[in-house]
Amino acid sequence: MKTSEFNQILIARYLMKHCLFITLLTMTLNTAQAEVIQLTSSQINNMQIKTIAINPDSGTSARRYSAEVILPATQQRMITAPQQGLIDALQVSLGNTVKKGQVIAHISSPELVSIQSDYLQTLTKKNLAEATLNRDGELLKDGVIAKRRYLETQSLHEELSAALSEKRQALKIAGMSEAAIQALSQSKKMTQGISIASPINGQVIEQMANVGQRIDSATPIYKIAQLNPLWIEISVPVEEALSLKSGMVIDIPKFQAKGAITTVLRSLNKNNQTMQVRAEIKQGSDHLAVGQLVEAEIILEKQNTQFTVPRAALARNSNQVFVFKQLANGFEAVPISLISEQGNQAIIQAPLSAKDSIAISGIAALKGSWLGLGGK
Repeated sequence: MKTSEFNQILIARYLMKHCLFITLLTMTLNTAQAEVIQLTSSQINNMQIKTIAINPDSGTSARRYSAEVILPATQQRMITAPQQGLIDALQVSLGNTVKKGQVIAHISSPELVSIQSDYLQTLTKKNLAEATLNRDGELLKDGVIAKRRYLETQSLHEELSAALSEKRQALKIAGMSEAAIQALSQSKKMTQGISIASPINGQVIEQMANVGQRIDSATPIYKIAQLNPLWIEISVPVEEALSLKSGMVIDIPKFQAKGAITTVLRSLNKNNQTMQVRAEIKQGSDHLAVGQLVEAEIILEKQNTQFTVPRAALARNSNQVFVFKQLANGFEAVPISLISEQGNQAIIQAPLSAKDSIAISGIAALKGSWLGLGGK
């Protein structure tokens, strides 16, 4: 036999062995991927395996969590003293409801008199400069004065206009309203006190000063808040929080309150592996109090492949969860997505139908047989 023919025979034998190996490997992989556990009726009885028909979930399931009622920061206002002085009147107390623009306190302030005096003096000078500017404008037209004199008068008028705007702003900072400043400009009568008005509709949730107290500028007097809507913050296990999204309905049955998720905060509490879910409560917020702990339900969205099954039916392998679907010749391990677990029930999402039955006992024996078929 020639050397070339001998080499060809060796190559052919190698290829035949290699193809046989690939065929056997493919058959083994297919068997493992099928995840089918072949059992006879006698074996099922001996393993004490029981099955039930699965029930499609109604789509109105909910998860319950503890939550805390909080007040949105954007709905709070701190009322402070615009000037140092003496509080001589407080018109509202803790718990009172107030309207925007309602006078809630009065402060007697000697410094305010000085600020008003500066404003009136500047106003008089500005009015005089305006009259002089108008007169010099007429004289310039008639050629009586040089243009340089008119420009000097114009410059003085602009300086006093700017100074008047500055003094007017100082009055606003001191707490005087636009209407009060206008009245001062017309009557030239100064006041010795400042009336403080509420900037928003709301409720007085904190009172920090009393009548007769001398205070400095920026001293807190009241805290006022709008109490509708309110927020609740819920700590949700991370594996469940990742399935939540904005717009999902939140119900607080005990207090007849309802709202919706606004934010799922993508930051993890490493101590308990939870994420913060924030919801806005618009309906029934008057039944809640800031700082209150409540039980909130997150209403889950309906899924066509969502089912309610006993927790005993679940089998875990590594990071995956399975159920065992009954077949004519045994069982098949079906991977599922676990939506939630509460009590003895679990809500799952899986490629199943209402005609299917799953094992609810003998799970350990089924899992052992399944792993023996090549499960990992």
